[in-house]
Amino acid sequence: MRERGRTRRLLGLGARTGGALLKTRLGGQADWRALGEALFEGLSELKGPAMKLAQVMSQWDDLLPPDLANELARLQRQAEPMPWPRIREALVLQYGDIDQFFSDIEERPFASASMGQVHKAVTHAGETVVLKVQYPGLADVLESDLKQVRRIMGLGRWFKVPQARLDALFEELAAGLREELDYHAEANALARYRERYQDNPQLVIPEPLFELSGQHVLAMRYVGGTPLRELESFDDATRQKVAVALADWITEELFTYGELHADPHAGNFAADAEGRLVIYDFGAVIPVPEARLKAMMQLLDATLAQDPMAMDEALMKMGGRQGQGAPLALYRESAECVSPLFAPGEQDFSDVRVHRRLRELTPKVWAAMDRLQPPADTLLLSRALNGHYWNLVRLKARLDMHSRTEPLLSWARTP
Repeated sequence: MRERGRTRRLLGLGARTGGALLKTRLGGQADWRALGEALFEGLSELKGPAMKLAQVMSQWDDLLPPDLANELARLQRQAEPMPWPRIREALVLQYGDIDQFFSDIEERPFASASMGQVHKAVTHAGETVVLKVQYPGLADVLESDLKQVRRIMGLGRWFKVPQARLDALFEELAAGLREELDYHAEANALARYRERYQDNPQLVIPEPLFELSGQHVLAMRYVGGTPLRELESFDDATRQKVAVALADWITEELFTYGELHADPHAGNFAADAEGRLVIYDFGAVIPVPEARLKAMMQLLDATLAQDPMAMDEALMKMGGRQGQGAPLALYRESAECVSPLFAPGEQDFSDVRVHRRLRELTPKVWAAMDRLQPPADTLLLSRALNGHYWNLVRLKARLDMHSRTEPLLSWARTP
């Protein structure tokens, strides 16, 4: 009965979404804020795959209508928590007698997400820990939810998104959701990253508590911090320190270890009292093969050279362009948009002129979707890098991207 109710609500959301898109297609003016509010109310209650999809979409700041993007972004910050009795079910399933393990558990979560929520607890030894609790029964409804999400995503054709890209995005989403249910894998990722960066004075990664973790609950030592979104109003020195730590870490992840933290929404990051970058969530860590990295850097190299023919050749090599006729004018405009961030010297990521040009370019990108079809194995990587870029924007980062990327571009040029 519960599963049928979820299906009806998902289909209802799909109908409202489709109505807004149809109104736009017929020349009307869609009320994106109203649609976003409806999605927020429905998805924050449903949790699971549909809510995760909306969170993914909300990171596409440069693609969605601003009113819709703003409403969807609330799902990262203000999602309705699941009632405590349901969460207690999951804790009992994991621990049996909860009182044997904890002297206190805060019933109100201090973080809620698509697949679980986080509660503070105190052990009998007096240590404060956090418990990332998977929503009860989520694994049982996952595949059914995914079927309905696939139907909703089919509405993306109204935006002229090719079916191949929609299918690839769905497969990426489905694989990521299945992986996020594996708390053993996340605990291992936490341990791996802690060991890898133990000597980095700018990073803090919570310690997993394997003895208190299992299939439905991931336990970690508590690490306090100010969420990244709230750092926008902090002093410039703190923001720049966190921005440099974030940029350095992403680069080292990719080019030294061949991995990437692929869930970049701002709720996964914070700054502690010493201004160090805190990284909380490791439910999505993806391998990045060297060949893929080199191909993407070759594309960036051609872009910075403002060479549209070389850009097309790089995209063709990656499998990122199909059909007849290279959109050379679009390449030129894209290069003109991107190049200023990589000019010699310190560049300001909060420069609104860059964002304005990217937004102005978006309709032209959609119009060329019959020829530009990013390969499936770069979708998650591209989305993650895009999300990390917007985190640097939020921090008002000032970085010398020219000096950072020149050694990497030289590496990509070698046979």
